[in-house]
Amino acid sequence: MAFLNSWWVYTIVGIIFAYVLLQSAIFLIKARKKALELGFSNKQINKTITSSMIFSLAPSFAILIGLVALSKIFGPMLAGMRLGTLGAVTYELPAAINVINGVYGMNIGDVLTPEMVITALWVMTFGCIPPLLIIPLFFKKMRGRMEQINDKDSSWNSIMMDALFLGMISAFVGYVLAPKVVEGEEPYISLLAILVLVSSAVLIMVFGILMKKFKWDWLKNYALPLSMISAMALAILFASLGVR
Repeated sequence: MAFLNSWWVYTIVGIIFAYVLLQSAIFLIKARKKALELGFSNKQINKTITSSMIFSLAPSFAILIGLVALSKIFGPMLAGMRLGTLGAVTYELPAAINVINGVYGMNIGDVLTPEMVITALWVMTFGCIPPLLIIPLFFKKMRGRMEQINDKDSSWNSIMMDALFLGMISAFVGYVLAPKVVEGEEPYISLLAILVLVSSAVLIMVFGILMKKFKWDWLKNYALPLSMISAMALAILFASLGVR
């Protein structure tokens, strides 16, 4: 797996990161120029930029957790490229694990071959392509139809969004509840995975109650990473107690 730390990997990833940073810098300059044209003062603009930078740190912790896990498969550079451009923790890690476990019967942390790593990368890449095509080609038409449905029944929009969210959550719940297969052993349901899932759900609900009761709007940006980090800490605790 030495190729994951080769100079040409660093070069390619470096070019991609430079492009993303350049794109962000150009957008920031144009946005600042437009804000000045609209009458905002430099003090207001700088305050907005500073607050945005501070609040972006909390969600970054959730990405950092995924980066650490994904680095065990692809190395830090490729994992950073995936999560720093098109990738998302909720998609990249399960996709990679499904390939490693489902196709090759291996686990994260095992010694993987280049074929396994490259296959996982291709699966993740192909999975990112449909949204890139659907949004520019069909989003306008889909949005028009959604607005027509919403005009007829205003409750339909919230019902559909809730259904989509529950469908996404159900996919992850199925992943947690699916029997774990270990070579040479009988398949088993992981109580550890269930406890971690329930713990993270309870924590995010507690944060939601705190935000609603005490008007802690600042907690919105911290609730997800805090629940993830706390659930991971509890996972270590449960595992140390022998929960499997």
